[in-house]
Amino acid sequence: MANNHYDAIVVGSGISGGWAAKELTEKGLKVLLLERGRNIEHVKDYKNATKEVWDYPHRDRPTQEMIENYPVLSRDFPLNESTYGMWADEQKNPYVEKQRFDWYRGYHVGGRSLLWGRHSYRLSPMDFEANAREGIAVDWPIRYQDLAPWYDYVEKFAGIAGNRDGLNVLPDGQYQPPIPLNCVEKDAAKRIEKAFGGKRHLIHSRVANITQPKPEQGRANCQYRNKCWLGCPFGAYFSTQSSTLPAAVNTGNLTLRPFSIVSQVLYDKDKKRATGVEVIDAENHQTYEYTADVVFLNASSFNSTWILMNSATDVWEGGLGSRSGELGHNVMDHHFRCGASGEIDGYEDKYYYGRRPAGFYIPRFRNLGGEERPYRRGFGYQGAASRERWDRDVAEFEVGADLKNALSQPGGWIIGMTGFGEILPYHDNRIYLDKHVTDHWGLPVLAMDVEIKENERQMRRDMIQDAIDILEAAGATNVQGSDWGYTPGQGIHEMGTARMGRDPNTSVLNGYNQVWDAPNVFVTDGACMTSASNVNPSLTYMALTARAVDHAVKELKKGNL
Repeated sequence: MANNHYDAIVVGSGISGGWAAKELTEKGLKVLLLERGRNIEHVKDYKNATKEVWDYPHRDRPTQEMIENYPVLSRDFPLNESTYGMWADEQKNPYVEKQRFDWYRGYHVGGRSLLWGRHSYRLSPMDFEANAREGIAVDWPIRYQDLAPWYDYVEKFAGIAGNRDGLNVLPDGQYQPPIPLNCVEKDAAKRIEKAFGGKRHLIHSRVANITQPKPEQGRANCQYRNKCWLGCPFGAYFSTQSSTLPAAVNTGNLTLRPFSIVSQVLYDKDKKRATGVEVIDAENHQTYEYTADVVFLNASSFNSTWILMNSATDVWEGGLGSRSGELGHNVMDHHFRCGASGEIDGYEDKYYYGRRPAGFYIPRFRNLGGEERPYRRGFGYQGAASRERWDRDVAEFEVGADLKNALSQPGGWIIGMTGFGEILPYHDNRIYLDKHVTDHWGLPVLAMDVEIKENERQMRRDMIQDAIDILEAAGATNVQGSDWGYTPGQGIHEMGTARMGRDPNTSVLNGYNQVWDAPNVFVTDGACMTSASNVNPSLTYMALTARAVDHAVKELKKGNL
């Protein structure tokens, strides 16, 4: 049993864990960064970054062996040859589905910061107030103005491409120039603005792809390759590897330990403080203890909650942070996979440059300004217009030279968009430890009991019909609405389970992300979310993490932790 002391321990190296490591080391703390999976080195380990579809033996499609080994990933797009090995091993890391839940996990240094969609939006003032205003769940313990300067801070460092649009529902930030809309999208934006009296807006996506170099971070601007999920050798999109990890390493204060599964937070019940963590080495199965003054849990929403549930069980049966009865409850995601698409006539003499890693965004417009739909909250859309590619169907030519010649020219213009809707924080949407099932290391696994409810089903009807109406107003023809079906987890935006709040009797964390019963333990990944909004959440995790670290270091200096 080894004993090693650090000023701070960070569990998990994804988007929020990378930020915690950067901020803590830059403030002078000696930090141990623990990652349960293997190391992936920037550039060197991006083995598929320059490959095309024809470079893969099965043209980037899953084999039968892959489908057998990854039954959850095989349900949707993540299972393919290009990202094979970048997702958690499902045989070693099982979980129990009381109801179907598609859990897509990245167990390696960088986590899903190497795989994320990069859309980066701020929650609005309305989002922080909605629970209190509507009497749903509990009130956020913070407001937009508490987080606004931290949004500014992380946007400047990460590099967000976007436009300042002046919309109350989607606050502006600190942006690099946006990735341009193409000619069809620009015209569609004007038509939509006019058709809906300025109440619906088609704007540039706001994405963590830099459009101007950041030489101080060794990052070049986006090359429009649209291969972000394969690892970017240019460092053009924000990830742990391209940005926060190098910054932390450069301080000389960081120790990175991969293959380190944190099994519990060590807790002193007399001092009511965490003393460190217990680690199982993923390779040799040996157990180690590391001590620290502060512990940041950033293992991803459900894994951070798993650690809490498995900690201090001699004090609380449900684990550290369970006193309120809310630990593991209030699971949220974003429901999507419905929208519309259509064709755009004309523009046949127009094309576009490269392969953009972004398109357009339509911010929420429902349940605003006194409108009341038969559901709470709202949704936004992500979409794009493009010309059909070589793999389109050409009905007139089934085989031969005519088909080949037809496919050598770009097809007509198409436009489509998918809605992303907010899921409410229902207490009975929960995860819990199933001690009858264990993983490769003999640890109990999580059971998932999560479903969407009538509020979300009602919302999906509008998500489809409104998409049809918007595309028709944009000038599209042959518009078709679609619902491809949604299962919780598919949004890969799992949130909740250790929510922030104002009262230790109804929440797990306080307004600075501290566990009420262990104030030197901070949880700043998606587990902390009190509600979900309808926008992608990663930017909010970054801002919450930077804010929490600032508070933690100040409290350490005061001797309060």
